[in-house]
Amino acid sequence: MSPDIPALRLRPDLLKIYEVIPPGSRVLDLGAGSGDLLKALERCKGATVFGIDKSTAGIMKCIAKGIPIFQSNLDEGLEDYEDQSFDYVILSQTLQQVQKPKKILQDAVRVGKTALVSIPNFGHWRIRFQLLFRGTMPTTRAIPYRWYETPNIHLLSILDFRDLCAEVGIRIVREHSVGFRRGFLARFRPLWPNMFAAQGVFEIRR
Repeated sequence: MSPDIPALRLRPDLLKIYEVIPPGSRVLDLGAGSGDLLKALERCKGATVFGIDKSTAGIMKCIAKGIPIFQSNLDEGLEDYEDQSFDYVILSQTLQQVQKPKKILQDAVRVGKTALVSIPNFGHWRIRFQLLFRGTMPTTRAIPYRWYETPNIHLLSILDFRDLCAEVGIRIVREHSVGFRRGFLARFRPLWPNMFAAQGVFEIRR
């Protein structure tokens, strides 16, 4: 099924999350950012959407789009939210930017019937290549930040995320390999995602 026109403007991991969520879902986005994903879900899929973000800039963008948004630091937890109160809880490029990723991941699968998590894959071959041969902290299209300005405080690969889920008893229902390029190497993403996928998108449950 081809995505709706507004969804085509989403970055690749958000587009995959958009495709996974069925119409009419109740959705909470942890780290909603600009609110583009929530707006596409509300407009095109009739979803009931809510967001949480700590940045004032993100809050203002969501308000401008008419998205219900709450300003909060995710590291403080989700104690105010009841178990299974949302169909889907989203963590898109958020887990590696918080102080307590394990706690937030556990909160996400408690509050949501399913959590959708996207991560940048620091095990990607381009990152390995740059670090090995250049000797400098890598930048890629998926991870464009220089070391002194990156919001990422935890560096993880797809294998690291799988290990964390196993450690805390979270079940990976489905895994999607997301990349930015087509061609010869793209065919290897499903076979060796930790090497060839720029990002991973995971559907997880308790």
